Amino acid sequence: MPFAAEALDGRLGGGGLRAGALHEAAARTCSLVDDAAATLFLAGIAAREARSLEAPVLWVSCRSDLYAPGLEQAGLASSYVIHAQPRDEAALLAVVEDAIRDGTPAAVVAEASKVSMVATRRLQLAAAEADIPVLLLRRHRGRDRDPLGEPSAAWTRWRIASAPSGRLGVAGVGRPRWLVELARQRGGEGFSLIVEGCDETGRLAVPALSADRTAETAGPVRRSAA
Repeated sequence: MPFAAEALDGRLGGGGLRAGALHEAAARTCSLVDDAAATLFLAGIAAREARSLEAPVLWVSCRSDLYAPGLEQAGLASSYVIHAQPRDEAALLAVVEDAIRDGTPAAVVAEASKVSMVATRRLQLAAAEADIPVLLLRRHRGRDRDPLGEPSAAWTRWRIASAPSGRLGVAGVGRPRWLVELARQRGGEGFSLIVEGCDETGRLAVPALSADRTAETAGPVRRSAA
């Protein structure tokens, strides 16, 4: 699952995200703006898969605050989303595993605050067997507790934060920007990069180095990344 932006894909093993794998993301801080950025980062990945495969995305969360208009701004229209709200995180993991083995979703997005190493290993194995991406949003459990501080079998682990938007030639607010940090990936090094947030098709963009250059836009192309 490439981002189709060399600044990202060139630093990912295989030239993109592995399709049949578990990928984790967490907000860099417990602030609402960073939490929103991490949520939309995963929503954009799921949106590109849904559009490419013409299949729904299963979004599993124990919370009732999923905001459909916000997801649609990142390319994930409500017509593509099946929302499941289990009673607790133990049931959440069971729902995710059942959905992966069923094979219906183009991708599964799950929100959880505490997931054991054993549970992430099960999700990784199930995702690899079904060739379905599982996108796990790790929620903060405390102001000083890093959600990615716990061990995990995830293929990649990301920290996402909001960043100042670019200046416009007229008065107004520019396209949102995020600080994207790849904290860990199998077979590769970590990195950090400023990107422009997902547009209405789920595409990211890498800002140009100067105002005279056009930003490189990430497309919805999908290919296997071993």
